[in-house]
Amino acid sequence: MNLKKLFITVLLVMSSVLITEAQDWANLNRFREDNAKLENARTCDDRVVFMGNSITQGWIDRVPGFFAGRPYINRGIGGQTTPQMLLRFRQDVIHLWPKVVVILAGVNDIAGNTGPSTLEMIEDNLQSMTELAQAHGIQVVLCSVLPAYDFPWRPGLEPAPKVVELNKRIQKYAGQKGAVYCDFFSAMVDERDGLSKELSEDGVHPNEEGYAIMAPVVENSIARALLMWKEFK
Repeated sequence: MNLKKLFITVLLVMSSVLITEAQDWANLNRFREDNAKLENARTCDDRVVFMGNSITQGWIDRVPGFFAGRPYINRGIGGQTTPQMLLRFRQDVIHLWPKVVVILAGVNDIAGNTGPSTLEMIEDNLQSMTELAQAHGIQVVLCSVLPAYDFPWRPGLEPAPKVVELNKRIQKYAGQKGAVYCDFFSAMVDERDGLSKELSEDGVHPNEEGYAIMAPVVENSIARALLMWKEFK
């Protein structure tokens, strides 16, 4: 094969990969097989689905023991924004019949991972996920966005004040809609409104110490949500 033919072959392969990724923008196929194994287990006691981005995905990668032996299902996908999560919310949350969903999302929207986004757009998507869950009898835990002073992959965006404002809005909405507000931010923030250095290597993603702080915070929120589920039932 000469260089010209090799170059054309490489271009065709790359184009095929890009087209496939574009067709599955929300990564709807990521958990298809895993979900199929779970969908029939509707009688599972106290099932909880964690919906999120790389912070949620990283939790099971870095601290698998947190999920082992618990009825916790991790549906985090690195890099995702709230519109992507909303598109896969029905199959990755509702169809798994949990009692509680823990939603941790918004930081990648602020970073502009899938294009420009406003706080109002993030709110709309979080509200839509909440409404979908509650319409199916699922209690919602809305998590604060973790502190972020800067993004290593997009430096100079100054996300800290946006994170603070978004969290205020999330907390207010949770109170209005009967959802549980899970406040990771207050437990992990430093003097710059960033993520404490001892809790993260890159200032965005928690390390083991960071997840150790998050664990009791979210478990308390889940316990409250399960009590609410039982009261409504």
